[in-house]
Amino acid sequence: MSLSVLFATSEAYPLMKTGGLADVSGALPAALTELGVDVRIVMPRYGDLALREDQTTEQVARLDVLGQPVDILRTAMPDSGVPVYLVDHPTFSARQGNPYMGPDGNSWHDNPDRFALFARAAVALATGQADPDWLPDVVHANDWQTGLIPALLHEADTPKTVFTLHNLAYQGVFDRSTFERLGLPWSLWRSDGLEFWGNMSFIKGGIVFSDRITTVSPNYAREIQTHEFGYGLDGLLRHRSESLVGILNGIGSDWEPETDSALVATYSSSALEGKQTNKAALQKELGLPIRDDVPLIVHVGRLVEQKGTDLLIQALSMLGQRDVQFACLGSGESRFEQALRARAEADPERIAVRIGYDEGLAHRMEGGGDAFIMPSRFEPCGLNQLYSLRYGTVPLVHHVGGLADTVTPVTPATLRDGTATGVVMSHLDMNAILWSIDEFSALFHRPDNLARVRQNAMAQHYGWGASARSYLALYRETAIDEPE
Repeated sequence: MSLSVLFATSEAYPLMKTGGLADVSGALPAALTELGVDVRIVMPRYGDLALREDQTTEQVARLDVLGQPVDILRTAMPDSGVPVYLVDHPTFSARQGNPYMGPDGNSWHDNPDRFALFARAAVALATGQADPDWLPDVVHANDWQTGLIPALLHEADTPKTVFTLHNLAYQGVFDRSTFERLGLPWSLWRSDGLEFWGNMSFIKGGIVFSDRITTVSPNYAREIQTHEFGYGLDGLLRHRSESLVGILNGIGSDWEPETDSALVATYSSSALEGKQTNKAALQKELGLPIRDDVPLIVHVGRLVEQKGTDLLIQALSMLGQRDVQFACLGSGESRFEQALRARAEADPERIAVRIGYDEGLAHRMEGGGDAFIMPSRFEPCGLNQLYSLRYGTVPLVHHVGGLADTVTPVTPATLRDGTATGVVMSHLDMNAILWSIDEFSALFHRPDNLARVRQNAMAQHYGWGASARSYLALYRETAIDEPE
């Protein structure tokens, strides 16, 4: 059965990236294309969209969305060639920088208006109003920014819809006056619709009205049905549990130490010498003493409470006499950025911090780090631990979500049977983080055991092939509305 899929997302790498959603939205459609799916991405045309100089766009349609002219442009992903529809409107294209937040670090005040407009444009594509030459069998929407798409398509009853929860903590909740201003059908304002404790929730629209719901790891699919991780939607998710499945994310071919052009030296599991070369180069780049006798622990990601940044900062202040180095790359809450800078200034021989986003440096940190620490309070899937496994950079993780699905703790038994791939914290607080650092330090100073764990880690296969096949099976099941 040949399938056509409209993949709706608010970001896709390399056109726009703020986090893991972009990596998934760039890599999964490419993997689906290789399986013969006619998949096309639809996303906003941001002011900072990273189009190549030689990349062209063509206008497909001009729509009237609640009295506003909206252009639908078409281009393609720079590397994979996957077709991309761009929703062009000044609320997207006239703004620079982060697609969700202004220069002051606060969310754009009109985000509900912007993404409601985006949803209506995507619905026009899905129903043939924007491009009558192409109709999808399935619309695959992602996260709260696209949650209105299944709700609006439910009113039309075609095509079928899949909705992926990449992070349930971000829900797109706005007040009732916003619902009224957006001109949405009143049939959606009900407890089994968009209404959420007197407000409206974009993400609830995706959960309620999609034909199938996915999350990005099997363990997270179970976790979000509990009060602890459900953010007020656990009851609804339990109600829809028969339509809910967890499909683990993969990683793209650009994360491969044997071919990574961002590295000073490439390497493989059978020739690890290049990893030490990358470590020395990374230490030099970050201004740390060049030492091969101490573990270099790295962290890349958003600096927010979900990622355990506050606990990590506490642990860094309690390193005491531990002979380790730590390097961090990321951006997020200003209080965390300032605290990390202060730690680096106070302890420059051991701690280096770079605030911001730098894709090349992120690759070099995976290539040069000895370990990668992820003290997440919750983690729907996590991609950095997958990168770390591939690069032989031992992950230090909390046993939640996709981290629990992908990292096997180092124990005497797992060292013997060849399954050990990382250090796993069973609970999370400052002392647990310090424990994980001590556990890795002990492993680091046992070269034979460290080499064994690195070999195990690099033998793991988390490419997009298996995940894409799982999505293809789900699309087929959804399109014909019965199990295969």
